[in-house]
Amino acid sequence: MTMITRFLMGPMRPSIEAQRSVLYRIAYSWCHDPALSDDLVQETLSKAWARRAQLREQAALKAWMVTIMNHCWLDHLRSRRDFVDVDDLQDTLESSAASPEACCNREQVVACVRAAVARLPPGQRQVLTLVDLEEFGYAEVAGILDIPVGTVMSRLSRARASLKAMLDAAAAHSLAQPLLRRVK
Repeated sequence: MTMITRFLMGPMRPSIEAQRSVLYRIAYSWCHDPALSDDLVQETLSKAWARRAQLREQAALKAWMVTIMNHCWLDHLRSRRDFVDVDDLQDTLESSAASPEACCNREQVVACVRAAVARLPPGQRQVLTLVDLEEFGYAEVAGILDIPVGTVMSRLSRARASLKAMLDAAAAHSLAQPLLRRVK
């Protein structure tokens, strides 16, 4: 691209469509269902495109779109009607994913961590993925999920403690198996 073309086009800005892979990664970490993740991402992209004039700062595009996806996710959870209050669901409901099993090589470790994250309650899973994987700040996560910063901090603390306990249990289980040996 020439200097003149760059000048005429202005600064390069990330597009709404360019956020698809990030949104899918987050959606999948929340629901662990590829089809539902695709649906959430598509609905998010559609709503973001329709409301693109509402975005005030281009730098906030990612957070803005994750906020939209959070609303889509909450709408999906409400439509299930398996619970009384979404806020209660966010802190108490565990996923039906199987518990972490033996983790003896890198692929098994990744599978073990993913399974442990999947077992976290949805509210904790959302905060953990947004803070630890997507590197949003606490204030950004609070804005995305429409919860107080203190709630972000407490959910993150509980999520990390639960994750550590599940991974410690999985590691203890794998060490008890004779197929593994420790090399120092």
